[in-house]
Amino acid sequence: MNYLDAALKASEGAKRIVMSYYNKEKSIRWKGEIDPVTNADIASEKYIVKKLKSYFPDHSFVTEEEGLLNTGSEYRWIIDPIDGTTSFSHNFPLFSISIALYKKDKPMVGVVNVPYLREVFSAEAGKGAFLNGEKIHVSGIDTMQKALVSTGFPYSRLSSDVDNLKYFNKMAKKVGEIRRTGSAAIDTCYVACGRFDAYWELGLKVMDTAAGLLILTEAGGRFTDFSGKDTADFSQIVASNSILHKQMLDILKEAD
Repeated sequence: MNYLDAALKASEGAKRIVMSYYNKEKSIRWKGEIDPVTNADIASEKYIVKKLKSYFPDHSFVTEEEGLLNTGSEYRWIIDPIDGTTSFSHNFPLFSISIALYKKDKPMVGVVNVPYLREVFSAEAGKGAFLNGEKIHVSGIDTMQKALVSTGFPYSRLSSDVDNLKYFNKMAKKVGEIRRTGSAAIDTCYVACGRFDAYWELGLKVMDTAAGLLILTEAGGRFTDFSGKDTADFSQIVASNSILHKQMLDILKEAD
């Protein structure tokens, strides 16, 4: 079993589990004032970890709900069983399952499964990015006035100094339109396939975008922090079709 096939199989099994809870009453607990966890999150995560462990018992795992399961392996699976839990809990269809494999600090495989839309984004390092098996590429939009960009607002916004509103207000005056999907994994994949031209967000965790950012770069996109530094720090993300990247950074800098 190769790594990509394993991730795809795990995501498809998790998709079936997640969709079995969709449009039904859910058990919800809260990790914070506005950060929900459903019984579907728990079931999806348990399934993915069990499935991948059956193929690769020595690998380590970083998961949304359980945290770090460290075996000491240089291979590390990074899993978000439902990215967009708030949307899912309201039966709003923009949520995803995100699975990435890293070897040390290098991404090797990324899969983002969007269950309701029946879309699966995938990538292997050096082999391109795909949507339902068809190769994808970022857009060719070259001016912010024509760009459709996306963003999000972190769960921590009520209890921290993270403030995306100042960036949003500045960006809204510079770009064609702004959207919010509620799933960072979907946002990055939508930049990868050209539906969005750029995306920015603060206060993310590694699980949110570990898969999507590999898919993005394999599709010809770029991601950095707000200063333009290539980074593994997911607290600040700017993702783009590469062409717009400097313009995005300049606008964000104006807002500071």
